[in-house]
Amino acid sequence: MMDGTCCGPGYASPAEAIKAPREKLLYTIAIYTGTGIQKPDYLATVDADPDSPTYSQVIHRLEMPGIGDELHHMGWNACSSCHDDAGMSRKYLLVPGVRSNNIHIIDTATDPHAPRLHKIIDGAEIKSRTNLSGPHTVHCLGSEIIISFLGDAQGEAPGGYLHLNKEFEIVGRWENSMGDIPFGYDFWYQPRHNVMVSSEWAAPNTFMPGFDLEEVGHLKYGRRLHIWDFEKREPVESMYLGEDGLIPLEVKFLHNPDSTHGFCGAALSTNVIHFWKSGAGKWEWEKVIDVENEPHPEWPIPVPGVMSAILVSMDDRYLYLNNWLHGDMRQYDISDPHNPKLTGQVFMGGLLGKAPEVNGVKIAGGPQMFQLSLDGKRLYVTTSLFSTWDNQFYPEIRTQGGVMVLIDCDVENGGMKINENFIVDFGKEPNGPSRCHETRYPGGDCTSDIWL
Repeated sequence: MMDGTCCGPGYASPAEAIKAPREKLLYTIAIYTGTGIQKPDYLATVDADPDSPTYSQVIHRLEMPGIGDELHHMGWNACSSCHDDAGMSRKYLLVPGVRSNNIHIIDTATDPHAPRLHKIIDGAEIKSRTNLSGPHTVHCLGSEIIISFLGDAQGEAPGGYLHLNKEFEIVGRWENSMGDIPFGYDFWYQPRHNVMVSSEWAAPNTFMPGFDLEEVGHLKYGRRLHIWDFEKREPVESMYLGEDGLIPLEVKFLHNPDSTHGFCGAALSTNVIHFWKSGAGKWEWEKVIDVENEPHPEWPIPVPGVMSAILVSMDDRYLYLNNWLHGDMRQYDISDPHNPKLTGQVFMGGLLGKAPEVNGVKIAGGPQMFQLSLDGKRLYVTTSLFSTWDNQFYPEIRTQGGVMVLIDCDVENGGMKINENFIVDFGKEPNGPSRCHETRYPGGDCTSDIWL
C-alpha cells in the first residue's frame, strides 16, 4: 500500500494520508464468544470496493486457533511514526484476545484478501513474564509496539503496558511506573510534546461478567485521565473528571503532531471531554458535549447514551461519536475544539426504537465501534460492544448477530447519511450469527497513525 506516498509505512503527514487511495478491503473482528456457538472468533475480510461483484460481503474468514478469545481491539505493527524507515512495512495486524490474553500476529501483506496467522504470543507467557492480563489498545512505537493491558495476571486493576520488539518478542513492561493510576484502558501519544494520555475503564474482574451500576458508585469504574511523561514512561499528573467523566474510554489527540488538543468520550456520563495544554504549560480540561439521558418505558431511570467510542477525522475538522444505547451516530465540527457544533446525526439500532431497520436488516445492538476512511467520506460502523454487555442490554443480538453499516459523510458542509448499497449482516455467517467489533484498513486508518 505504498503508492509512492512514502518510503516506509504510512504517510509523511495527515494531509498526505487524506490523499491516499480509497480503501478496498476492511478487516473486522468477528466473535462467537458469548453467543453459545462453540466456534473460534475470527478476522473477517470485507470487500469495500464498490466496483467489485462481492462488494459489501465477507470474502474471507481467518479463524483463531482457540475458542473464547473475545477478540476486541487490534492494531498495526507499523504506522506513520516509522514513515522514514524503508525497512518497515504495515504488514502485520496484532489481534489480541481480551479474555485469553493471546496476541495473534496476522500477516495481511502476503495475500491482503486472505490474511494468515503468522505467530501467536501466548497469553500464559505474557501473564507469567509481565503479570498482565486483558489486552486492549495496540499502538506502534516506531519499530516497536506497546499494548495497554487492563489488569494484572489475576484480573485486578490497574494493569500496565506490554512492550514488544519488531520481531514480536516480549521485551517486558513498557512503563517504568504506574504511579497511583487506579485503572487502565486506552492511550494516545504526541511525541513532539513528550506526552501520552491514558484513560480508565475497570478491572477485568469487574467488567467481564457484565455491567452493574452499583459498582460505579463503589468506585470500581474509572473517572480520570492521566498525563504521562512519554520519555520517562511514567504518569506525572491526573485529571479527575468526576460526574462529568464517568467511565472515560476512548482518548484521541488531534492528528496534527504539533497540537496538544485531544478528546475523550466518557461512556456513562455520555460526555465529550476536551483537554489541552495551556500557554502557561498547564494541562486543562472541559466538558464540551453533553448528551442528555432519554426516558424509556421499560427502564427505571432515563437511559444514558453510552458513548463508547470517539474518532477524529484526519484533517482534525470533525469528531464522530456513538450513543450505543440511544442508537445514534453523531458528527461534530471541532474547528474550534472548545465549541463543537453538531453537524450530522443518523440512527441505527438502539433502545429508543428510532431505527428498526437499516437497508432491510433489523439491527440488534447499537452503533459501537467505527472507522473512518482517510479522506473522511466513509464511516464504517459495527454494533457489538463486549459479549456480556451485549447480552445484558441487547439479548436479541445472540440470535440476530451483529451488523456493519456504512455512513456517507459530507466533509465540505457537514452531514451524515446511511449508504443504501452497503450492509454486512453477520447474522448470516456460515457458522451462525457472530458479532463484529473493531475495523482496520490495510493502508492505515484514522485511529492508529501517529506522527513524530
